[in-house]
Amino acid sequence: MPEIAFSGTLGLSKRVGVADAARKAINKRMTSVSDLICIGAIAGAFGVRGEVRVKSFTSDPASIEDYAPLATEDGSVSFDIELQREVKNGFAARLSGVETKEQADALKGIRLFVPRDRLPNLPDDEFYHSDLIGLNVFDTGGADLGRVKAVLNHGAGDLLEITLPNSSKTVFLPFTMAVIPTVDLSSGRIIADPPEGVLE
Repeated sequence: MPEIAFSGTLGLSKRVGVADAARKAINKRMTSVSDLICIGAIAGAFGVRGEVRVKSFTSDPASIEDYAPLATEDGSVSFDIELQREVKNGFAARLSGVETKEQADALKGIRLFVPRDRLPNLPDDEFYHSDLIGLNVFDTGGADLGRVKAVLNHGAGDLLEITLPNSSKTVFLPFTMAVIPTVDLSSGRIIADPPEGVLE
């Protein structure tokens, strides 16, 4: 299977300097949404014959069809997908069961998921964004810094958005080895060494 790398909050992050690599009907045995990884989204109808515009979040965008069937987040609907051609910001594609423009329009905004076990294993220091979101963050002395709300990338590398304890305020920490020396998924925690002034 091709390597997957996503951008934005849907993918994977690598803690090696700057990383822009990113990162149920399908599988009846799945027990929670955390077993699913988003690899694409439907941006609406394309034309009048039932095609949709699909945004792909895989490192090779055309490889999204290699992971079919793709499911909605709740697993209630799954689709086979056939890419027709490249278009601006994605692909024109055919989805199984979608025959009309009205059906295609109704799918606008739907995100497309696959079970985690269909994805390749990640090398050390690469993480799916879904694994990082929700982790508790502590400084090197053990003080609680908050919880990861989101993983963002605006072109200059991945940032962890941290919600501060007992607050709705958030701060951003670069996802680098210098600032985030430890990610311990098994214990659900991140150790951070924030630059001076970031948390003030």
